[in-house]
Amino acid sequence: MNEWISNYVEAQKQALSSISSTSVERVVGLLKEALASDRQIFVFGNGGSAANASHFATDLGKGSSDKLGRRFRVFSLNDNVSWMTALGNDYAYDEIFRRQLMNYGRAGDLVITMSVSGGSPNLVKAVDWARENGLKTVAMVGAKRGPLAGLADEVLVVESTHYGRVEDAHMGICHMLCYAFMEDAAKV
Repeated sequence: MNEWISNYVEAQKQALSSISSTSVERVVGLLKEALASDRQIFVFGNGGSAANASHFATDLGKGSSDKLGRRFRVFSLNDNVSWMTALGNDYAYDEIFRRQLMNYGRAGDLVITMSVSGGSPNLVKAVDWARENGLKTVAMVGAKRGPLAGLADEVLVVESTHYGRVEDAHMGICHMLCYAFMEDAAKV
């Protein structure tokens, strides 16, 4: 067991090392623009990525906003179960995010999605709609990249296909994005 744990930790370090600081810096810039322009920020994902999206929205909306004294307008599309299930039931599961964006998204807003595979149809459809309607798009993906990597304006890749490691690294990226405003606010 000890060897397995050591190997797991080493593989996690490698996943974290694959994060591009330049890409993270560009996304910090997109968040800064959204804050300055009072734009809406939408975040979403499936499964563990849905949990990460909710966590990120909380940290950015509360922690970063409190530190800055200005408020990020951030919303996790995962957090309205009634609406998601109504959309899934009445249309299709691959419509649960796109149709929410149809109600709320406006040109210039920012969409951030997370997916280990980069290929979830509901995420792909939402990002495609966002691009077609003038929203800025960010995708956090794993090593498979998937269709999201070709659609999003900015792509943050974690070079692993292991779901747990990629989701952990994505949460690390989310924390970096938030703490850039909490700890380094003078530079952002």
